[in-house]
Amino acid sequence: MRYAWTKEAEFVSRPNRFVAEVILDGVREKVHVKNTGRCREILVPGTRVVLSDSRNPGRKYRYDLIAAWKGDLLINIDSQAPNRAFHEHILRGEVFGPPSVVHPECTHGDSRFDFYVESGDRRIFAEVKGVTLEHDGVCRFPDAPTERGLKHVRGLAECVTEGYEAYAVFVVQMGRMTLFEPNADTDPDFARGLAEAEDAGVRVLCLGCDVEPDSMDISYGIPHRLTRSRRSPSSCSRWCPAPAGP
Repeated sequence: MRYAWTKEAEFVSRPNRFVAEVILDGVREKVHVKNTGRCREILVPGTRVVLSDSRNPGRKYRYDLIAAWKGDLLINIDSQAPNRAFHEHILRGEVFGPPSVVHPECTHGDSRFDFYVESGDRRIFAEVKGVTLEHDGVCRFPDAPTERGLKHVRGLAECVTEGYEAYAVFVVQMGRMTLFEPNADTDPDFARGLAEAEDAGVRVLCLGCDVEPDSMDISYGIPHRLTRSRRSPSSCSRWCPAPAGP
């Protein structure tokens, strides 16, 4: 996925979860933050950030803050980017094979999932979560407690009982990651729920991205380790395993 117009700036502060103050071309300016999460480890004063220029004079804030450097690692923090990148990934046939049906934002039962896909005889529900939290090559989700996320993984498990394939997809919005784990310290309920969902047949798929100031593209698979035990991380094919046989 691509951004049409981008500029670099210096992060100053975040008065609220929707707005940041930056220094852009020597001028202090307010911009919209395309992520309502905390991002405390990323958005610190003095950090270089990337802005997307809407070029819309009618907007309250002309620019969106979409990415930031953490040392020499560029992290995309645009909360809409994971779904856009994964949608492109589906359409290319990279993850489930050539799709015949792709429905974004599909309701099933009591849950609304990001994608419903049909490919050959496969019927698939997928829920996508963006990951921006990392430490020493290990990325984690969530960065704050998420009741909605827990509801989604439980809903995916219900889909499996009805004969669908179900995927919990974690799109890691940065490069160079070597392992994904649920953030049990921040949200132990989600960590347990994800492990229970995998035990029930939900496939956990972790995908890393090549991130540039004007783009983010899924490019590699990441092994994951859930909190049911300290056993070795799951093996990881390039994207995801083929469906199980009968």
